[in-house]
Amino acid sequence: MRERARDKGRLEDIIEYSNNVTELVDGHTLATFVANKGTYYSVMKNVEIVGKAAYMLSKAFKEAHPTTPWKTVQGMRHVLVLDYANIVSETLFDTAVNGIPELRKQIEKYLAETDWDEWEALPDDFEDIADEAMVKLARKMKAKGYPVTDIAEITGLSEEEIKKL
Repeated sequence: MRERARDKGRLEDIIEYSNNVTELVDGHTLATFVANKGTYYSVMKNVEIVGKAAYMLSKAFKEAHPTTPWKTVQGMRHVLVLDYANIVSETLFDTAVNGIPELRKQIEKYLAETDWDEWEALPDDFEDIADEAMVKLARKMKAKGYPVTDIAEITGLSEEEIKKL
């Protein structure tokens, strides 16, 4: 569930796994990165976790910090998990070397500037809770073989979103 009370911990996760990525790629060129499968797949997994943590942030937090390319961060995670056969090594390396450090700077700033007691005291967005419930329902319906069109009509999710579940 995407609750405000969990945002700080998810941001801290982004920092931790971003630090892992930076440490792993340190001293590598694209060629040595691709050649070292242990490093390559470790970076891939850590970038995936960064994307998942970003995805799990509350909608309110992401909307309050629009300068961060949340959809891009989340999209990278989706590629790594769902479209792994089409990962472009150059893009993963560029993300690790350039994108992740920039994201980490933004997250460090958010962690330092946010009054977490005040943030967590605000009510959770009903939309986040409802979205999470609809995704859970859609997964159950899909597992039981309901047609995608029926699932979309009942949950309000798009057919494309349902197909990705």
